[in-house]
Amino acid sequence: MTENESVAYVFSQSVCALIELEGMKAENKDRESRQESLAYTEDNFLELERKFCIGYNDIIKVFKDARG
Repeated sequence: MTENESVAYVFSQSVCALIELEGMKAENKDRESRQESLAYTEDNFLELERKFCIGYNDIIKVFKDARG
């Protein structure tokens, strides 16, 4: 993977995480308005970083691999 491809990969993974995050927030807000328990907790939100491999070390590895 080239450095440009690495940038595109990290960006796309970040966008995917953001889309899922916004869906999770919307679901929690909907449940809150109906006075139901929340569907997602802080741990669920933090898990997105692992799921989409967008933590600091993950990103550093992508760019190190791109440089060879």
